[in-house]
Order: sequence, then structure tokens, then C-alpha cells
Amino acid sequence: MTLLHERHAATAAPRPRTRAGLFVVACSLGLALLLLAHSWLPDIAGLGLIIDSGLIWLGALIPLLAGAALAVRQKRAAAAVLVPAVVWSLLFVPGMIPLEWTAPAASGHSVTVASQNLRAQAGTAAESAGALAASGAQVVALQEIDGASRNSVGAVLDPAYQYSYRIGTVGLWSIYPISNAQPQDLGLGWNRALSADLETPAGLVRIYVVHAASARPSQHAERDTMLAALAEIVAADTSERIIAVGDFNAATTDRNFAPLTQLLSEPDIDGGLAGFTWPVSPFPVARLDHLLQRGMAATSNEVFQAGASDHLAIRTTLNL
Repeated sequence: MTLLHERHAATAAPRPRTRAGLFVVACSLGLALLLLAHSWLPDIAGLGLIIDSGLIWLGALIPLLAGAALAVRQKRAAAAVLVPAVVWSLLFVPGMIPLEWTAPAASGHSVTVASQNLRAQAGTAAESAGALAASGAQVVALQEIDGASRNSVGAVLDPAYQYSYRIGTVGLWSIYPISNAQPQDLGLGWNRALSADLETPAGLVRIYVVHAASARPSQHAERDTMLAALAEIVAADTSERIIAVGDFNAATTDRNFAPLTQLLSEPDIDGGLAGFTWPVSPFPVARLDHLLQRGMAATSNEVFQAGASDHLAIRTTLNL
């Protein structure tokens, strides 16, 4: 009787390896669900912003789960790990394909736009402006131009670019005539963006230069307001060609950035991968600076360091 009782208890109670396998399965399916439905996660105490911004980095959990599946030696655990692996790949791998693999050849009519957040009080705004001009850009967009750097930036760019428009801490320089330039407060009541038409030889290009408000886990309402307002403006804009460029303070996977990416597309990076722009370090962790466009085809898109800003600069060439 005792022997039968012991056998029954052993059958009823899951073995440690079985429990570990179930844990791997649950974690794998949970990770896949989080990747797919992260925007449904309530933004309590900034959790939504943190998950949205770091979504691509959740892929680092997949090798850990794979290692755990190998350790428990269960087929169902290994199969479960494939689910988030496939989901992550579908979400991010297409955007990591080098642009040079798919880009069309440059045409006779193209425009190159360079942009950077200069970082106020960095002391190297003129150096950054010079690097952007030296990149061969016909159009330069700058954000976070503080009072101390306004004149030095103008001294560098004004001789090379006949046309310019500045408002607040954002500025636009162009070799093409600028028309219909106006400030855009994007719901804030003060100006952190501008819009203008570039009169290129191939026709008008509407451009928006944006410096979105800062986004922190506990404080990003103003940024969300700006992104929503810009999406509404772009949705109503009937221009054939549109560029929106600058520091959006939002990762590509941010739920508040999604309305813009549904209207405008962002080119892949020349050399592939994610093209992170912040912070400037051997290992930047997020792409906060973007060039979005409609009505054109990108032939080049790269990030590079300019000055001592904490943001890398971006440079994009578009066929007109």
C-alpha cells in the first residue's frame, strides 16, 4: 500500500525538469505576446514608454530562453522558443536589411538632407554644422540651437546655403529657395518645429523640421501631443512630396510614433542594422532621430558623428 502511494505521488507531482520546461514555454509565449501587443500595455508609471523604446532589445531574451530549453531537454520548450524568435524576426529583420541592397540608382534629380540635434551647451554647434555641410547635403536641418550657438552656426552655414529659416531652437538651411516657411507649435503653444516648401528643380518638396519634447518614463505628455499634432498635419497635407526630419524623441516602435510611420516611410540604413542615434557612445541604444518621407525613393541613409552632441547626425539622399 505504501509503495502504491509513493508511485501515485511521484506521478502526480511534476518533476523539476517538467516544471522548468513549462516555465520556458510560458516565458516564450509571454515574450511573443509582448512583442506583438506592446502598444496595448497600459502606460502606468512610464512602463509603456520603456517597453516601446526598448522593444528591439527584448530579442536578447531569446538566446537565454533557447539555452534554458536546451538545459531542460524538452521538445515543447524548444518549439515554444521559436515563437518569439519568429515574431522578433518578422518585426525587425526587414528593417535591418542594408539599403544598398535594394535602393534604386541615384537619379539626376535628388536631394540630400542632413540633420542633427546639436545638444544645447555642447559648445561644438559650429563644428557639427560644418560636418553636416561637408557631407554634401543640399538641405541642413538643426535642432536645439541655443542662444550661444545661433551666431556661430549661421557663420558656418549661411555662406554655403543661400536660403534659411529659423524659429526658436530649430533651423533649416537650403541651396534651394524656401517658400511658405512658418513656425509649428504642434500643440505646445511655443515653437519647436517648422514647415516650409523647398523649390527644387524637380518641383516642390514640403519639409517639416521637428524637435519633439523630451520623453521620460514619468513625463512624455508634451512629446505625445507634438507627435499627434504632426500626424494630423501630415494627414491633411496634400503635397506630393513630404519630408519630416529631426529629433522626434521616439523610437521607431513607440506607440505614439506609429501614426506618423503609417503616413510616411523611413528608409533602411546603408550598412544595415537599426541605425541607432542616441546616445553617442560605442553602443547607442535607440534611434530617436528620423527622416520620414513620402513621394520619393531613398538611395542612401546613414548616421555619423558630428561635434560633441549626444545625438548622432543623419544623412539621407532621396530621388525626386
